[in-house]
Amino acid sequence: MTQTPAHPQYQADQTDPTRVRLVGDWVLSTALTVADRLRELPEQTKRIDATDIGRIDSAGVLQLLRFVNRRGLSLNDIEFRKDHQALVSTIEDVADDRPPRKRDYGFLAALARLGYRMEENGKEVVALLSFTGENMVKLLRMVREPRRFRMTATVSHMEQVGLDAVPLVILLSYLVGTVIAFLGSTVLRDFGAEIYVVELVSIAFLREFAVLLTAIVLAGRTASAFTAQIGTMKSREEIDAIRTLGLDPIDLLVIPRLLALLVMLPLLTFIAMMAGLAGGITVGAFDLGIPPQMYIARMHETIEIRHFIVGLSKAPIFALVIGLIGCLEGLQVEGTAQSVGERTTSSVVQTISLVIVIDAIAALWFMNMDW
Repeated sequence: MTQTPAHPQYQADQTDPTRVRLVGDWVLSTALTVADRLRELPEQTKRIDATDIGRIDSAGVLQLLRFVNRRGLSLNDIEFRKDHQALVSTIEDVADDRPPRKRDYGFLAALARLGYRMEENGKEVVALLSFTGENMVKLLRMVREPRRFRMTATVSHMEQVGLDAVPLVILLSYLVGTVIAFLGSTVLRDFGAEIYVVELVSIAFLREFAVLLTAIVLAGRTASAFTAQIGTMKSREEIDAIRTLGLDPIDLLVIPRLLALLVMLPLLTFIAMMAGLAGGITVGAFDLGIPPQMYIARMHETIEIRHFIVGLSKAPIFALVIGLIGCLEGLQVEGTAQSVGERTTSSVVQTISLVIVIDAIAALWFMNMDW
């Protein structure tokens, strides 16, 4: 025989106006009545005695939880019977596991998201500047204390950063050189000035394309590798173990990578310059009817050494940017596989963006300086 639930009620405490006592059955079948009773509770209610409730289920407990949240109270302000405590504890643990609110696509919400994003970017800039200063100080310390220098690690990273990237840099630079020569010849042919393709390809590669292509390749290839390597060590608590052994993670993990990039990026830039010029020579020989000897002679007569210096001078700056961002993002990994992936993506985006911005600023500066 089904038991009829007792009517939910509340009774005010005559000695304490901030305290009420609940009676009846607070179950799913009386949920509407329960909601009415909770709305009727006096505003001054601060304590609830639920020890006289006959039966209670998850619906009743959830309504009580939502009531105390609305009133700014806590679950400790409700006194339950001992045989109800297990149910209350279980419901309390899962009460917040509700579906997330749908994202608001309104103007104010978009403005808020933009503000949060700008704040995060500002923190990233501050962290990068701080990390740069820390590395500069420790590089100077390494000059005073050469025993801190890790030769084996530096040479290993030079091989990974530089030697392994040579085929890719040569291929991309050669193909881009041929594309620039083809496009330039297409335009200049209408004016009978195909010979100026020599200056176009040479100046473009010596000043801009060689160092920019090399930096972008290393930003995608090397910065992501640095972040993934250091981030994996962070998630496995290997960096904490390094500190426990009394070693400095900056000396052990960051500086060897920075030095490897500082050495190899200028060398790769030089190789990219030669490959791009070779692409121009190939197009000149097979499409424009300019023999290689004539092409090189024209280049020797018209190209100034300052174009080479301008392009090569940007390589160390790009190396610092790639190395610092790649290592910093790895050290900021929070310990999960998802965090490693997010930081790796962030390092690639940041390095490519910053390299292009710095290159644009440098191009404007050199142009205004008549270089």
